[in-house]
Amino acid sequence: MDLLQILVLALIQALTEFLPISSSAHLVLASHFVGWDYQGLAFDLALHVGTLLAVLVYFRRDFLELLRAVLAWRPGAVPTPELRLALALAIGTLPAAIAGVLLGESGAMALRQLPFIALNLVLFGLLLWQAERRAPRQPADAPMEPAGVAFAVIDLRAAALIGCAQALALMPGVSRSGVTMTAALMLGLARVPAARFAFLLSAPIMLLAGGHAGLQLALADAAVAWDEFALGTAVSAVAGIAVIHGFLGVIRRIGVAPFVIYRLLLGAAIVAWIVLTAR
Repeated sequence: MDLLQILVLALIQALTEFLPISSSAHLVLASHFVGWDYQGLAFDLALHVGTLLAVLVYFRRDFLELLRAVLAWRPGAVPTPELRLALALAIGTLPAAIAGVLLGESGAMALRQLPFIALNLVLFGLLLWQAERRAPRQPADAPMEPAGVAFAVIDLRAAALIGCAQALALMPGVSRSGVTMTAALMLGLARVPAARFAFLLSAPIMLLAGGHAGLQLALADAAVAWDEFALGTAVSAVAGIAVIHGFLGVIRRIGVAPFVIYRLLLGAAIVAWIVLTAR
């Protein structure tokens, strides 16, 4: 891989993993229109490691709270709000993990069709917009509450429902962060806490995806270009932190409208491309 391809793919991964515009759709489109071959297991793992680091670093206080609650728990003790949140994140991760195993590589490849991607971009973009319109309002300058307080409305049933929504993101064009936010908004969270919960929920599934890619890499016994791996990880991590910060600022002040508009325009552009090339 050349330097330009490494930088572009790492930036695409960071931007589209955290913004509600579908990373899988953009990676499919990049391969389709630019003509780049699949980057390989090692670089795929590097991108997952980078975006996982971005979430862990940016929300380090939340994750430390959850870790302390899990380590402090003893049988018979009343669960703390942080412990309940940690359990909710675990439950919310299960549907996507199970769906990913059942779908497999062949199933995932079958979904990488441009008409299907265009439909998902438009449909789930409109659902996100409707969910935000009905969600509770929160002042733009509202402080960031501790995780256990901010997500008190997320019980185990709500976590399971959000997890089922997250599983839909296996379809290119849906967007993991977008569909998770949509479900969280519908269940009563305001837009900033909904986005924050979506980011926290992304960590376990990215850890599983990275572990799967690492296992495949180990079993393949393939050579690793460690310079490409390190650069891809660093770029996706640094860019990911910037994207998370910028995204939270945008939805705090403006909402999801810019991302919904982008999804609609991209979906329309894909349809126009299909029509023009079919002639």
